[in-house]
Amino acid sequence: MAKGYESNKVRLETIGIFGKSVGKRAGFTCEWCGGKDDLRLWDYKPDMAPNMDTLALLCRRCRDLAHGRRAAPDELHAIRKALWNNTPSVSEGAARVLAQCREAWARSAIEDSYIDDNVKNELLHQGKR
Repeated sequence: MAKGYESNKVRLETIGIFGKSVGKRAGFTCEWCGGKDDLRLWDYKPDMAPNMDTLALLCRRCRDLAHGRRAAPDELHAIRKALWNNTPSVSEGAARVLAQCREAWARSAIEDSYIDDNVKNELLHQGKR
């Protein structure tokens, strides 16, 4: 148990080191919706070593979406612009949330985005197997 605690503590410290840099990159606003309330780092790839591409600055509402909270399609329009961000944690993370929507506009936005083609294909074809 102590080993897991220690590795988690080190991971959180490592993530914290990136905080100021991610905040500057984000302009100290949510990288998905542009909000300014309750901003915190979100770890897009918890199975990888934290770095600038795996971390995003998100508000509480967007972190809740990232962690699986369902949203009405009209609520998701605010994160659509994140699909054209060059940072994978921002664009791919938002695409994963939008892919849950199943609305034509969300699927079209994912198709038109600059996210990795493998991720795009995975998202657009999930549930069709």
